Amino acid sequence: MINRVAAALLLGVSLAVIADPFSKANTQPPVRWNTGGSVNTTTFSELESFLVDGVVTDRALQDAIWMSGWTTEELRFGLKKVYAVDLVGVSQFLDSDAGEAFLQDQTKSYVPYWRQKTTAAMALRAAIIADATDGLISSIGIMKQLPVSFRLSDNGPTDGRQNVCAPDKVSGDQATSLLSWYVFLPACIKANSER
Repeated sequence: MINRVAAALLLGVSLAVIADPFSKANTQPPVRWNTGGSVNTTTFSELESFLVDGVVTDRALQDAIWMSGWTTEELRFGLKKVYAVDLVGVSQFLDSDAGEAFLQDQTKSYVPYWRQKTTAAMALRAAIIADATDGLISSIGIMKQLPVSFRLSDNGPTDGRQNVCAPDKVSGDQATSLLSWYVFLPACIKANSER
């Protein structure tokens, strides 16, 4: 299970540091993730190949895709899917008690390198608001806006599994896959901000 979590983490962290989803991140550091005492890296060019044309040259990324319960095409479609949102509605939802609970739940196992749990929900909220300013939101857009490099941790109080916000839409590996979490996050934000 730890290898599956590490593999799923790879893409999540990789996408979190993209400066622009379809252009080279010239100044971004290598992508890293941890599981136990292991640290792994994937380059931007390897991730870019997957996003742009579906080519996967990195073994850990391939494992993350394989263990996500989705096909490569399903993931690429889901990660790039765009949703129309109202910035005011998104902001009001995220500022509400329900929104705060949503952010806390969605960052339960997801921590930034610096300050650990104290900034995870705040960083995710900032990324969502920044992506929604143009009235559109997507997984890639949220990842592009993350102000810190996130990582999924299987150390300490976390179990290394993400809480997918649409549990009735997933089963098996999809239910705890970091890739599923990214795919469903903008859809859940849109649905909650329209209530």
